[in-house]
Amino acid sequence: MEDYNKKKEIEEAIRREPNAENPFTLLDLKLTHVEKAAAGVPAVMAAFSDLFEEKTPVRGMRALFKMNQMDGFDCPSCAWPDPDDERSVLGEYCENGAKALAEEATTKRVTPEFFKQNSVYDLAKLDDYQIGKMGRLTDPMYLAPGATHYEPISWENAFKKIAEHLNALESPDEAAFYTSGRTSNEASFVYQLFAKEFGTNNMPDCSNMCHETSGSALRPTIGIGKGTVTLEDFHDAEVIVIIGQNPGTNAPRMMSALAKGKKNGAKIIAINPLPEAGLMGFINPQSVKAVLRGGVQLADLYLPVKINGDMALLKALELLLIGFEKNNPGKVFDEGFIKEKTVGYEDFLKQFDHYQLDELAALSGVSREDLVKAAEILAFKKRIIISWGMGLTQQPNGVDMIREILNILLLKGSIGIPGAGVCPVRGHSNVQGNRTMLIDEKPTDEQLDRLEKFYGFKMPRKHGYDVVRAIKAIHEEKIKVMFCMGGNFISATPDTTYTANAMRKLNLLICVSTKLNRGHLVHGKEALILPTYGRSDKDIVNGELQIITTENSMGVVQSSRGMLDAVSDNLINETQIVCRMAMATLGERSVVNWQRYHDSYDAVRDDIEQCIPGFEDYNIRARKKGGFYLPNAARDEQSFAKDLGGRAPFTLTEIPDNTLAPDEYMMATTRTHDQFNTTIYGLDDRYRGIKNERRVIFMNQNDIDKAGFKAGDRVDLYNYDDGIERVAPLFIIVSYQIPEKSTVTYFPETNVLVSVNNVVKESNMPASKYVKIKIKKHDPEVYKKVDEMLYRGAVQRP
Repeated sequence: MEDYNKKKEIEEAIRREPNAENPFTLLDLKLTHVEKAAAGVPAVMAAFSDLFEEKTPVRGMRALFKMNQMDGFDCPSCAWPDPDDERSVLGEYCENGAKALAEEATTKRVTPEFFKQNSVYDLAKLDDYQIGKMGRLTDPMYLAPGATHYEPISWENAFKKIAEHLNALESPDEAAFYTSGRTSNEASFVYQLFAKEFGTNNMPDCSNMCHETSGSALRPTIGIGKGTVTLEDFHDAEVIVIIGQNPGTNAPRMMSALAKGKKNGAKIIAINPLPEAGLMGFINPQSVKAVLRGGVQLADLYLPVKINGDMALLKALELLLIGFEKNNPGKVFDEGFIKEKTVGYEDFLKQFDHYQLDELAALSGVSREDLVKAAEILAFKKRIIISWGMGLTQQPNGVDMIREILNILLLKGSIGIPGAGVCPVRGHSNVQGNRTMLIDEKPTDEQLDRLEKFYGFKMPRKHGYDVVRAIKAIHEEKIKVMFCMGGNFISATPDTTYTANAMRKLNLLICVSTKLNRGHLVHGKEALILPTYGRSDKDIVNGELQIITTENSMGVVQSSRGMLDAVSDNLINETQIVCRMAMATLGERSVVNWQRYHDSYDAVRDDIEQCIPGFEDYNIRARKKGGFYLPNAARDEQSFAKDLGGRAPFTLTEIPDNTLAPDEYMMATTRTHDQFNTTIYGLDDRYRGIKNERRVIFMNQNDIDKAGFKAGDRVDLYNYDDGIERVAPLFIIVSYQIPEKSTVTYFPETNVLVSVNNVVKESNMPASKYVKIKIKKHDPEVYKKVDEMLYRGAVQRP
């Protein structure tokens, strides 16, 4: 409770005036130097310090050396793949993976007594960092209508409560079943099966907020919504392009692959509004030589693109490559591949009659000279990997930009060969596996036909709600019960006030969680918290230690076996939670043997094998060292879109109009280095030189000067989409190396500024990397209007 008791002190500090000694002070903000390389000894120290902070140095250290090992458990953080063969005896984890484990292995506990002492109202006034530091949940908890405190409830009564609400609905479509990327393959499969037998495809999931754009772009073009490369391809590539992705924070182990590729002769092009440390350099903490020498330079060329200037940049590269091909026929483009494996090439070329390099350079924010350098790196190389993250997927035209990336690779024949292809870097550790396990609001008829044939009940065919549509449906009271399998829905979603007002309309909100988060505090008329195991916990069923399976970013399915004693004897695993909910809700009308699944993960895997292609001999192959690769026709056979005879189409796209008013700026939200998704480990952003504060806005110094501000000023941020004024008050201006008129802030603090209607075309994802804002001098009166049940900053007025 130490953090909780500091809240009055913190609230006073928020209003504290900057002092003469440190004009940047808000919550003791300090600016340190911006790092030029990621990892190194500081990363090791930060990883271990979190184990001590969570009071689990011995327990946590034992677990660290089992994380991502062949006989250990899968990291609960990102989905970057492990080596197929030997793994480092010093550890196969990164700083953020260690922080994630520390939070999971903590000995701090949130017990029924904790909830008795602390009302929902008081807990909601804390920030997300404080809430997350309370510890692991130990018992099922229930919030009754009008109650101020959660109270303990038995598992039996919890499932009875869920069943009563679900069975009282007028239609199964009045329920929604959300999934986070942490959920195992086995739990995901039974979860989607329950939703379908209940009668709905309302299965919004975290893919709807991070990589739905990638799937929407890739499925119609290369026939699969996943990447086409393996980890070994990074070692064999001649050129690696990283666009809209920050490896140092979002997937730190990716830097090892980049460094190995660089050692083998690869050139690396980094494209991003910010010159991130993880793009520029890597200091391998496991190498004494690397530490002493200061590591390795990663990016050979950095292109500082404007926010949403990526499309103009990609078109500029294509224009230059076309010129190189004209001067060197057959040496730049792969004519044989284009003829045999693609369609639409001639129409694709015609569009470039209307483009001028200088205009494209201006629109992208990158100089003509640097664009030429990038094109020269690409021109006579074939083994090219292009990798991206949410810097692209959360743009309004993200689908088009990914298809433009594919256009470049199709020109080069750089897909389906060693050392080449597309690589969307997934976020959470099993977000890709969830989708493979049919967690999808838009299942295909082919998928439903297989399930229907095997189980014998009629599958719902109507498409369900994704995340954005679910928020609107909850607001309109079309959804009355929401079940969240992991995650922190309110902190992950856009338009915070709108979403929070919607969540309060629910009749019942159920959250399966390992730790307390804000999603438990912005609740429906009734709410349940169901505690479960973490990835590192021993999962024992009928006296036997179980394995689960997950799928990484490269399509490898592997086993995961926890090794820590659970923090409570009153936890049950996610698969059992679903099965007990199914038995309580469906009763004798179910045709599925839920008790069989409840008692055996092997039984779940046996039936997955029958329903999902690529899982033959699942139980045998899952137990093999390193797991197994799922089929990938684009990678394995150069077979692409089925409806085009296995060929891939060139896509015609447009350059967006990003015109801003003189007092407008483009804002992108991002993580700090002390954060993974909505989990906040600390208040620092070490690589960007920020210490002790998260409410900052990075701006170009020219923009600061033109607006009459100065670095260190306190400001309020406004968005006016939909004719609504949204405001996030009390931010500090930080001068940074970023293109003019582009700004960056942290999420979830500025999610309030992202309109629920600001979405990516086709994928319907929140466009959180493309938010038009105005910046005004801080008004203390604005702060007073903030809804204290949400974030500091979440207020919206019509």
